[in-house]
Amino acid sequence: MSHFGRVLVVAPHPDDEILGCGGTIARLAEEGHEVDVCLVTRGHPPDFAEDAVLRVIAEMERAHAHIGVTRTHRLDLPAARLDTVPAWRINQAIGEVVEALAPDTLFLPFVGDIHLDHQLAFLGAMVAARPRREHVPVRILCYETLSETNWLAPPITPAFVPNCFIDIAGTLARKLEAFAMFESQVKEFPDERSLKVIESLAVVRGANVFAKAAEAFVIVRQIEC
Repeated sequence: MSHFGRVLVVAPHPDDEILGCGGTIARLAEEGHEVDVCLVTRGHPPDFAEDAVLRVIAEMERAHAHIGVTRTHRLDLPAARLDTVPAWRINQAIGEVVEALAPDTLFLPFVGDIHLDHQLAFLGAMVAARPRREHVPVRILCYETLSETNWLAPPITPAFVPNCFIDIAGTLARKLEAFAMFESQVKEFPDERSLKVIESLAVVRGANVFAKAAEAFVIVRQIEC
């Protein structure tokens, strides 16, 4: 996937990037790509206990190292309260990361996710990716996040209809291992955030395109030069 160039994954919360495109990140890293993650929010007291927040951050750091993330950029905007932050501040924070890295490819949460943090992270990244200068991301894809992307109200709200599939047969095990490192977030089957369901979705997405495992995406924009 050499055409993906330099990659930036925007994650509203820790673990979204693993759920949505952990196998793709691992594959890109194996192929020599720089893959950065922009973590938009952080839990803050009194909504989140500080020790629990630090535990999740430590889990994320282990998971990122395991799948080969190059760098993690933490914006520390308030989790579950992103709607209280002025839009210009969200746009500016994400925009500074995009400008500094000049990624060729962006992976974003889907605008139709039920969590408002996901929707606002998507909008902020799209503002940052506006084609108003010479170097902009030429490829923007939205990933699906179990328990977020499928829990709003399609077709009343935007529905996730993938038109891009990336084969992760060779890196599915690492994706599952990385999510297992989020010990505070892993649930028991049949919860959607169980390892069995994560693996099952990858198998189904793979079977959609006659592959053993895949991650599915919606192409938002692709510029061919």
